[in-house]
Amino acid sequence: MAHRVYGLALGYEDLNDHEELRNDPLLAVLVEKGAPGNQALAGKSTLNRLELTKETVSGKERYKKIALDHGAVDRLLVEVFLEAYPEAPKEIILDLDATDDPLHGNRKGASSMATMETTGYLPLYIFCGEFLLCARLRSSNIDAAAGSVEELQRIVAQIRSAWPQVRMIWCAGTPDFAARS
Repeated sequence: MAHRVYGLALGYEDLNDHEELRNDPLLAVLVEKGAPGNQALAGKSTLNRLELTKETVSGKERYKKIALDHGAVDRLLVEVFLEAYPEAPKEIILDLDATDDPLHGNRKGASSMATMETTGYLPLYIFCGEFLLCARLRSSNIDAAAGSVEELQRIVAQIRSAWPQVRMIWCAGTPDFAARS
């Protein structure tokens, strides 16, 4: 919800503030929600469900929850990339990167990092130029390449369905490693 982000940026941290902000015509214009008086911005209850709902919920929950469809997000990242090009390029470079993300305190899924005496995550990112195609939050007690083959297979299949002739180069870690398709 874009208006929640704008609210936070403007200093409205409390969800109760959004009961009034949902009727703010300037905020409606910022989030492109139509003419003033016809904003239909979410109120505090909807935003509360959005922010505090468990990651997975069943359809039998008492209240309608807003849940994340991980597969849809994965597909969307690649679709946005594909739609940014008016025609298929001749070649693209997929860059895989695992980045140490140290944490302070105990966090769900965090583990001891191999490179430091601390805890953290080892997220996997796959980019093509400025476009993020994959972001996976992973525990840091794994190999940096763990799961990268499966993510590449998913992404390459989606790209190939739109651009069957594009040449793909995959880079991981250092510039001297590259694979071609």
